[in-house]
Amino acid sequence: MADVAERAGVSTSTVSRTLRGLSTVSPEVRARVEEAARELNFAVSRQAASLVTGRTGTMAVLVPTLDSWFMGAALSSLAPLLRAAGMELNVYMIADLAERTSFFERLPARRNADALLVFCFDLTDEETTRLDNLGMPVIYVSQHVEGRPSVYVDDVVGARRATRHLINLGHRRIAFAHTANVRGFSFSSRERLLGYQQALTEAGIPLDDDLVVATPPRDKRGTTQAVGNLLSLREPPTAVFAEQDELAASVISTLRTVQIQVPERVSVLGFDDQLMAEWLDLSTVAQSPSDMGRAAAELALELISDSEADRGRHIVLPTHLIPRGTTAPPPAPLGEREANGPAQGRNA
Repeated sequence: MADVAERAGVSTSTVSRTLRGLSTVSPEVRARVEEAARELNFAVSRQAASLVTGRTGTMAVLVPTLDSWFMGAALSSLAPLLRAAGMELNVYMIADLAERTSFFERLPARRNADALLVFCFDLTDEETTRLDNLGMPVIYVSQHVEGRPSVYVDDVVGARRATRHLINLGHRRIAFAHTANVRGFSFSSRERLLGYQQALTEAGIPLDDDLVVATPPRDKRGTTQAVGNLLSLREPPTAVFAEQDELAASVISTLRTVQIQVPERVSVLGFDDQLMAEWLDLSTVAQSPSDMGRAAAELALELISDSEADRGRHIVLPTHLIPRGTTAPPPAPLGEREANGPAQGRNA
């Protein structure tokens, strides 16, 4: 900074005010300082600045994966907000349980960030307490954590609406397909299962554990086995509610492979409203990870700048049912179809 000041013919305090963007510097002086800084390849040291301000200028995020539509959309939405706030993004990805244990033992985000966004983790009480002791705002994203700042959609309500849609079409044998993630991350599965069960109970439809199937994430063979289990039931389902659009697409592919028409014989409904859902004409429950990411970043910036801000605030974003071409009334019972003959068209 002293070198920049000497070259620009100003004091070091003027260089500091200029590079911090303060309005007390004249345009002519600002231009000289900025030109000198460029010539000397000078950049402000965040580490040095943090000694003065107590802040690092960094926001950290903790994610279970980067290989998903949800994470990509949510993290992309953070960039404009952080750039406008002069902050950088530091990503901690925990891919397995060993890395998870190491992270919570070391807590590398401590002293290296001003706030931490925690995406989609099903945390233990001990892990939550460890994050409470970080000494920085911790915002939970896509999950509800009691007494802590959280940004999420109401998965229970969204799943209940999806199941009601199928019930209103006339379905009574409705399956629920979800992913069984061996890494220990729930991705809202339990909340969506609860909403599905609530809708059935409200409609007076008995719960049937045989209609709830699990498959590993992105495992075509696992999906085929799960669908096979449903088709081998004495009373197979006439509709499948999949907890994610990707899983719904895999279910549709499996059904069509064995010549079961969707939605003529089995309706399929997803959750997310990814771009692929529109391409496949998939009925789904829409959520916006971009809106979720922006809301979480805005809340984090508020908590960083205002020590009196509400640190137990919850932001609940809406979901919307998007009916498309993969859901329809169930086929007529076999005896009725035989009596009516082939003239019944799609339900024949």
